[in-house]
Amino acid sequence: MPPQLLARIPAEQRGPGRGRDDVRLLVSRGCEQVSLHAFRELPGLLRAGDVLVVNTSATLAAAVDARLGGEDLVVHFSTRGDDGRWAVELREPAGDGTTRRRAGGPAGASLELPGGYRLALEEPLAAGADRLWWARASARPSPAADGVPALLRTYGRPIRYAYTQRDQPLSAYQTVFAVPAADGAGSAEMPSAGRPFTAELVARLVSRGVQFAPLVLHTGVASQEAHEPPYPERYEVSATTAGLVNAARATGGRVIAVGTTAVRALESAADARGRVRPAAGWTDLVVTPERGVRVVDGLLTGLHEPEASHLLMLEAVAGRAAVRLGYAEARARLCLWHEFGDVHLLLKDENRDHMHC
Repeated sequence: MPPQLLARIPAEQRGPGRGRDDVRLLVSRGCEQVSLHAFRELPGLLRAGDVLVVNTSATLAAAVDARLGGEDLVVHFSTRGDDGRWAVELREPAGDGTTRRRAGGPAGASLELPGGYRLALEEPLAAGADRLWWARASARPSPAADGVPALLRTYGRPIRYAYTQRDQPLSAYQTVFAVPAADGAGSAEMPSAGRPFTAELVARLVSRGVQFAPLVLHTGVASQEAHEPPYPERYEVSATTAGLVNAARATGGRVIAVGTTAVRALESAADARGRVRPAAGWTDLVVTPERGVRVVDGLLTGLHEPEASHLLMLEAVAGRAAVRLGYAEARARLCLWHEFGDVHLLLKDENRDHMHC
């Protein structure tokens, strides 16, 4: 990854009069066609009857300073469990960002948080791994069943990594589709494929006959160091969204997921024939080329690092040849990576089986 290709600030901060949609849109159509556009050109690249599936999970101010004994740490709150616990990652301050704390727990450790809160580590999220821990927060003088939403509202800040230039307000990490959850749950990191959309662009897409189908998947923390596959995440696909998607597929419309999170949720709610049903709960689905996709015809997503597991999902949608061609073009045209960067629309070749490119 050449350093000059990392998007260090949001698009709207790169010059006077710039907006969120001032990013570029790379379009891959099968394994032989790739083109570069302005993101504002998206309505002209879609068709009436297409459905854009969007993740409405709101981004949390999920990073909080902490102390464990005499050690300064940063806690990343990842995922809210059904029992009031949270999956958390402990990180060490490092320069402009943080780095993973290699020591893990131990179980029973109690961290001091701002405002008199404490965080007790209980057990690793996954057997044999100690990056994420189930933990329970409490506030003095009396324990709270779930004090984390109040803690994050008062003392949290958005998770950021060292490739970004500076801290940004939480509003910079919310998409136009974000709806805060009543129980305080949300995404540890922004469902960033939806970031370039503006209300004006949404209106233009709707006027063209493109429909929007909302769902929820609360994203956990990424692992910038380990490139691990995603952990289980909470999701919900409503009956309305299931109906919109099924109707589009029955009438020849394309189902285009906005972000890898939308793919994971939608494919988790689909049966073997590709019919989507209302569903809610936890998904541990990892979409690979071997598993394939049953519902999705296209994917709008950011540009992912070379070893990211998300690339397997891109191959499942469009094929390895299309992904390789698209990324070669992205490098050649100096597209920008990460959550404030450019985006990539991968569409299946409707006239060719991508597995035989």
